Amino acid sequence: MLNPFELQCRLTAAAMPSGYESPCGEVIAEIARPFCDEQWYTPTGSLVCRKKGSGKKLMFAAHMDVIGLMVTYISDDGYLSFTNVGGHQPAALIHTTVRFQDGTRGIIRLRDQNDWAEKPVSSVTLRDLYIDIAACSREEAENMVRVGDLALFDTKPRQTGDGCILTPYADDLTACCVLLMAMEQLGESQNDLYFVFTVQEEVGLKGAMTATACIEPDMGIAVDGCYSGDDLAADMEMPVRLGCGPTIKIKDQSVICSPFVRAFMRTAAREAGIAWQDEILTAGGTDTAAIMHTSKGAPAGCMSLPMRNIHSPCELVSIHDMEQGARLIAACAMQTF
Repeated sequence: MLNPFELQCRLTAAAMPSGYESPCGEVIAEIARPFCDEQWYTPTGSLVCRKKGSGKKLMFAAHMDVIGLMVTYISDDGYLSFTNVGGHQPAALIHTTVRFQDGTRGIIRLRDQNDWAEKPVSSVTLRDLYIDIAACSREEAENMVRVGDLALFDTKPRQTGDGCILTPYADDLTACCVLLMAMEQLGESQNDLYFVFTVQEEVGLKGAMTATACIEPDMGIAVDGCYSGDDLAADMEMPVRLGCGPTIKIKDQSVICSPFVRAFMRTAAREAGIAWQDEILTAGGTDTAAIMHTSKGAPAGCMSLPMRNIHSPCELVSIHDMEQGARLIAACAMQTF
């Protein structure tokens, strides 16, 4: 039986930012292979795992890309300027440790720190930050990294005593774990099922768009993370709490979810005895919008996992919510529509 924490560790070790997801896709494909009838990649790199059925096409989507940083310039002193791949809060990056693909490690620092004593931290931008890799010159730095190299958070998943996982890239690798766990639970379904691990969600839902165009589903359900209302740092008023079950999204900034799909998901949850939470997310978007609006479109909804500290090196997610989320996705997969 698949273990949520062990899955998260495997996927985190293979994680790469948007546009470079193939290592993670290979790991997911290997894990998913026993639970599906066929696999393929879309032209843009999303992994599709199909479990054949004679009924309508039901597509589930979780994105396997993560946020990252890309080197844009190396100074004469060996310091690295960088840009974002996906959304970052610049102030939260100060003193964060990062690693490059070749094992080079560094720390993000604030330029001219003494000048910031009287400035609000909210005014920090990426241009005010740099990465220190302990080089003393451009030549020394270029022996370790090059312009265009990618950096990721240098933290590893940890289990906490209250049944949670403290991890980088819970968004959205924990959702990928949930899809894999749901696939493992499935029996025979009349639905023609497509479990899609999408690329480039963090830079505009790109992978879900092309996957939807390829599959042309009759209905779609995205799986992603959402803010938790008990995260004081998020400054969001939401009735969502960590450890109280997955959410069924009503809307976010990118989409108003289909009332039909919301009812479909709630029915599946009630019949399976799964507690859920209602979610309205006032910031951010998900693959749901791409499924609903690409090509001829399809009615779409979203199940989310409550998270604290989203888009940080230490996101927090409940193992209970992951397990119940997998049960809900499996229940939806088995329910005809």
